[in-house]
Amino acid sequence: MSQDPHGQGRLLTSGAPLSRARLAMIMLHGRGGAPEDMASLAGHLGLPDIAVRAPEAAGNSWWPDSFLAPLGRNQPGLASALGVIGKIAEQLAKEGFGPERTVLLGFSQGACLALEYAARAGTRFACVAGLSGGLIGTGDGDGEADPALYNHGGKTFDYDGRLDGTPVLLGCHEHDPHIPLARVKTSAKVFSDLGAVVTTQIYPGSGHGIVEDEIRALRRILNTSA
Repeated sequence: MSQDPHGQGRLLTSGAPLSRARLAMIMLHGRGGAPEDMASLAGHLGLPDIAVRAPEAAGNSWWPDSFLAPLGRNQPGLASALGVIGKIAEQLAKEGFGPERTVLLGFSQGACLALEYAARAGTRFACVAGLSGGLIGTGDGDGEADPALYNHGGKTFDYDGRLDGTPVLLGCHEHDPHIPLARVKTSAKVFSDLGAVVTTQIYPGSGHGIVEDEIRALRRILNTSA
């Protein structure tokens, strides 16, 4: 198995050219998804002054198991995925779009990835949005099966740096089959402790998808960023 499965993946570029963009947005698709899904979401936001960069996961999945699984079971996919974002961010910074002008957004598996990258980066971003996702964590916890985590063990969340002032949007259904509410709440607390300004929107009932209310909230945040 390649130690960098996503390293040579396709990168979709859409939205405003960097020469005219106010913000750059790195958009991360979910398991089974594609960059085109993210480009469609960007179009739905209706913000023509944002440049979009959407990478594609190898086999359309950033890692094989649940994000709640022990970290080792999702390697090398997780490390490779984080590296892909890092390379995109580095290139954007060379073009004048440092973290303060960069948005990290993902859905589902991509949301977990976006949130984890932001927390590990430990710097202020224009915005971080995890739609139906939660932090992956930096280490495995006690290993005890927890019903609130869909019978997975806990994780540790040890991050260096600060995200002071970063708007973080977390949106999820109350009963999401893949994302336990307990992890969403933990993620909100971790980001708050890192200095981010967190908005958590929990929708009643069961579901796993993006709702229009999240789009409106994200549009409001992005309209006031940078």
